[in-house]
Amino acid sequence: MHSHTAHKLWHFHGGTHPEQNKITRDIETRPIPLPARLVLPLQQHIGTPSLPLVEVGDQVYKGQPVAEPEGYVSAPIHAPTSGRVVAIESHPVPHPSGLEGECLIIETDGQDTWWPELSAGTDDFASLSPEQIRHQVRKAGIVGLGGATFPTAVKMNPPASTPVDTLVINGAECEPYITCDDRLMREQAEEIIHGTRIACHALGISKVLIGIEDNKTEAILHMTEACKEFPDITVIVVPTIYPGGGEKQLIKVLTGREVPSNGLPADIGIVCQNVATVYCISRAIQAGQPLISRIV
Repeated sequence: MHSHTAHKLWHFHGGTHPEQNKITRDIETRPIPLPARLVLPLQQHIGTPSLPLVEVGDQVYKGQPVAEPEGYVSAPIHAPTSGRVVAIESHPVPHPSGLEGECLIIETDGQDTWWPELSAGTDDFASLSPEQIRHQVRKAGIVGLGGATFPTAVKMNPPASTPVDTLVINGAECEPYITCDDRLMREQAEEIIHGTRIACHALGISKVLIGIEDNKTEAILHMTEACKEFPDITVIVVPTIYPGGGEKQLIKVLTGREVPSNGLPADIGIVCQNVATVYCISRAIQAGQPLISRIV
């Protein structure tokens, strides 16, 4: 097992120590019951809203594409369960602004029937080209689950002018209350590492730094165990400090490199993905599953 203590850490300027209230961290994840109606905003990601592929009255199935991306920085949306499209209309969306957005409304049928045309997936991701992986990730509608919701396939295709040498996996989760990434690392560490390896293959690199804050001892143990066969993947314990889970701050702490103020990590040879995002990459490539759920 490779040690994570020997790795040199840097510091970013400032930071604060809010009281930690991780009151849900020891509660196992479980599915919530299906609601009678689902409201799917067509704008669920940074970039342009998706365009509906279905009409009112259509029967849809779990995992079926119901809206397609418009333009490069966009993502398709899939039905989270089976049911019928009852409306495509303006509806309040979960956003601090309280504004409305164009939404697709599905009346669920309680059957949770998977779409029969779902692609099969493969256990042998190394047989796929980087382009094929990006295509599958885009088709699966995967966006960054750390909060920024940037379409992941775009991030996995950095410009050739700036060669990427390091993949940073963000497991810091520095906000005082949230515990979704902590639980995911404790319950699905192997699949997170699998998704990490798929992302590396797509980027043509091998070096991975996984940053996890030192208040997540269980997650650190599970993740370290899951990557012990992969010497290029290192779990690094970082101090618990807010906003240490911010992409630019975590990159500084792990590598000493600074992302230019109006630039991207790719400008300094780094791609950063959240643990939940790489988990979804694994589900998409291994099982053909689109992004239709997340831990809350």
